[in-house]
Amino acid sequence: MIFITAKFRVRPEHADRWPEIAADFTRATRAEPGCLWFDWSRSVDEPTEYVLVEAFRDDEAGAAHVQSAHFKAAQQTLPPHLAETPRIVNANVPQDDWSLLGEMAVPGQE
Repeated sequence: MIFITAKFRVRPEHADRWPEIAADFTRATRAEPGCLWFDWSRSVDEPTEYVLVEAFRDDEAGAAHVQSAHFKAAQQTLPPHLAETPRIVNANVPQDDWSLLGEMAVPGQE
């Protein structure tokens, strides 16, 4: 799978509304057949920073995502709300779902 984590620094005046601002893009991306997950979290340390954790089935699904109409629309509609260009980590990972964190195993859930 393609595993992506991106940090979005949102302008302070838009930070509380970011989930609403990105809602159409989020909904459309989650509906893509090759999308495994597309999840936003807000930083507990920096209220203007959102972290996006996303995964796509394979390179073909990732390419379909960046070529989609909703991605192209997001390229136009989201940047005006950002304080800086998002930062990203993108890797191909030889799995298709989350693995358990064995070092913090919950008893009975090994």
